[in-house]
Amino acid sequence: MSQATLHDLHRPLGSLGLMVSPLGLGTVKLGRDQGVKYPNGFTIPDDRAARQLLDQARDLGINLIDTAPAYGRSEERLGPLLRGQRHEWVIVSKVGEEFDNGLSSFNFSAAHTRLSVERSLKRLETDCIDLVLVHSDGNDLHILEHEGVYEALAQLKQEGKIRGFGLSGKTVAGGLKALEQGDCAMVTYNLNEQGERPVLDYAAAHGKAILVKKALASGHACLRPDEDPVRASFELLFGHPGVSSAIVGTINPVHLAHNVATVAQVLSKR
Repeated sequence: MSQATLHDLHRPLGSLGLMVSPLGLGTVKLGRDQGVKYPNGFTIPDDRAARQLLDQARDLGINLIDTAPAYGRSEERLGPLLRGQRHEWVIVSKVGEEFDNGLSSFNFSAAHTRLSVERSLKRLETDCIDLVLVHSDGNDLHILEHEGVYEALAQLKQEGKIRGFGLSGKTVAGGLKALEQGDCAMVTYNLNEQGERPVLDYAAAHGKAILVKKALASGHACLRPDEDPVRASFELLFGHPGVSSAIVGTINPVHLAHNVATVAQVLSKR
């Protein structure tokens, strides 16, 4: 039997004119192994293993990569790893959260936002990042209403340095506000947590993009003994018309192939 892929299942990323795979590859594990919320420990893969993972993802029809300055060395590793393939990928990065010496700090000023995006462009070896999200500390509305980050991102979009912007937030109010003025919201939505569903509803009604984080509850999803939690998770997600793509942060080739096959099954039944 031939391997299931997502090549024919790409979908619009809101109204940005980009087509993305329904699964995106999260790359926190390529750059950071401290202070991450996964049930099991892991080792950051070396360049050879990272390249193999990216090649596998691409072969499986994944074209969306999620990274961030807060993911340790993730961005600066992706630059060289994606040399010669930039046109094949839609890259999502973030601003607002910094991670140094095992600790996170936040800065949502306009000046820092510009500095952060310019640094990400250099690290990723590109002249345009497809989507930049504000890496919220949880105070979503305060950030959007009282900090300079959203205005700075709108300006960077006008300059052509980013194609779109939005918020990776933690509240319904923040997600809704982010979509009113921006292009995308990244929300938590899984079998255990569905409180941000109104943000998905708004996105579906207004042609905005939704990326789902913690789609598999960071590996913690569990159901009745005879149910496949991965399948149940993706049936929930892709049962909602607002969802553009789910970000999965695996570095395990078997898990990646299983996730892709499951999504392909779920979507081919629609």
